[in-house]
Order: sequence, then C-alpha cells, then structure tokens
Amino acid sequence: MLARRYTVLVADRSSGVVRRATLRVGTTVAAVLAVFALPVLIGLGAKWSARTEIDQLRSANALLEVENGSYRMATGELTAQIQSLEGVITDLGNRATLPPEQAHALRKLPVVVRSQAAGGSVQPNAAVTELAKAALSSPEDTFGVLRDLLHGLENRLSSVRRDVERRQALASATPSIWPAHGWLTGTFGGRSDPFTGEPGFHQGLDISTEKGSPVFATADGSVESAAYSGDYGNLIVLKHAFGLTTRYGHLSSYAVKPGHQVKRGDVIGYVGSTGRSTGAHLHYEILANGKLINPLQLLTQPPPQ
Repeated sequence: MLARRYTVLVADRSSGVVRRATLRVGTTVAAVLAVFALPVLIGLGAKWSARTEIDQLRSANALLEVENGSYRMATGELTAQIQSLEGVITDLGNRATLPPEQAHALRKLPVVVRSQAAGGSVQPNAAVTELAKAALSSPEDTFGVLRDLLHGLENRLSSVRRDVERRQALASATPSIWPAHGWLTGTFGGRSDPFTGEPGFHQGLDISTEKGSPVFATADGSVESAAYSGDYGNLIVLKHAFGLTTRYGHLSSYAVKPGHQVKRGDVIGYVGSTGRSTGAHLHYEILANGKLINPLQLLTQPPPQ
C-alpha cells in the first residue's frame, strides 16, 4: 500500500494551465511523521540537557558546601587563636599593673636604671576588630587578613611578654620595704660625725632597734658578701638586678651566706652594734650602678611582721 502513487492535478482556469504532482504514500507519510516527531525530539533533547545541567549544579553545590564547611572551620580556628592571643595580651597587661607602692618606688629610681627595663606600655589591640571587619570580600582575603592579624599578634605578644617580664624583674629588684622594725635616727646626707662632731656625710639610713631584731632583704637578689668590714662591722651586701645593690651594716650575726638567693622580706641577719657604732642599730644603704642614692626615695612599704 505504501508503494502506491497518487497524482494530484492543479488547473488554473484563467490560463488553462494544468500542473501535476505525483506523491508516493510512503514518502508522504514519512514527511508527515517527521513534522510531528520533530517537536517531540526537541522536547526530549531539552529535557535531557536540563537534567544534565541540574546534575552538574547539584555536584557543584555539594562541592561548594564542602568548601564552605572547610572555610568556616579554618576561619573559626584562626579566630579562636586570635581571641586566645588577645586574652593572653590582656592578661599580661593586667600583670604589668604594679601595686601603687611598688610603682612609686620604680618612679623614684634613677633614669639610668629604669631605662634598662624600659618597654612599650601594654595597650589593647584596637586594630583587631577593624581588621576583622575588613576581611569580608572573599575567602582568600579573609584568610590573608586573619593570618596577617595572627602573625602581628604573635609578634606583639612576644614584645609585650618581654616588656612585662623586664618590668616585673625591675619591680622585684627594687628595694621598697624597710629593712627592719625601729625608728629612724640617721638620714642620708650631711650630718655631724657622732664620734668627732665634725661635719660629715652619712651614706645611708640608721634604724635604731633592739639588738637581735631581724633584718630583712628589701628586694630579690643574691648575697654578694657576708663578712666583717671595718667601720661597717658585720656587713651583708646584696646584689640585685639592673645594677642595684643594698648594704646592711653593724649586724650581730648573719642568717645567709655568700651565693644564697633571697627574696624580698627574707631574714638575712640580726641587728647589732659591731664596727664603728654608738649603739644597737642597722645601717642601710642603696647603690645604683655604684652610686649612692637616698633610700627614703624607695622605701614605701613596712617590713614583714
């Protein structure tokens, strides 16, 4: 049936021209089917293409979720490290705050001594928040800013730690407590010699008290010597950091030996009247880089009870 042919005649009445068209059934049917099948095929192709794109988008979305999770985790770790360093710096800043009495004693030290422990003041890192706010444009920028911030904080922490440690070391080495209980009978500076009555210079303080009363180290240090020394009688010399030295004279006996490490408030000896002395008392001196200074400038705290 599909092999049959049909002839179609088309006549023009005005001109009398007759046109013929021979059609094969099979070819005609195929053409008709092709016309109807084309939209279906186009629809199926579009559907397949859309499904492929959806699958690709899903894969890309899954990959982005993994990357975002890693990004959030890494950012969280860097932020936690930054917060931890900020906390340490704040803690160091709190530790750098000395009691008023010690701070006063430090201010009275000679400039040459204070300069050995000079450091920058501990201030909150105000740039942290601003830098963190700037890290919003892209993950790469955020990581870059956070890493720079972390590196800067680590360097700052090292610097602050050194400054605080040196300041605390200076505070520990600064003679700031009275070396004995008693009453002040001799001050630093010019006075009459108690034996000859002639004008002289008194190199320290005289603290009168009962014989055998304890004598205290006025700062952390080491015992440089503990021996008889002429006019000073039984003398203890303590060596402190930053060029500071203290002397304790006219002792009746020693409680330490050369080389011993002592802390502020430790008993190092006992009041006596040895050497060139008119009665039981403690002679006390402070030297900074070998130069005598007035102990009254630094003694801001009472001795231990």
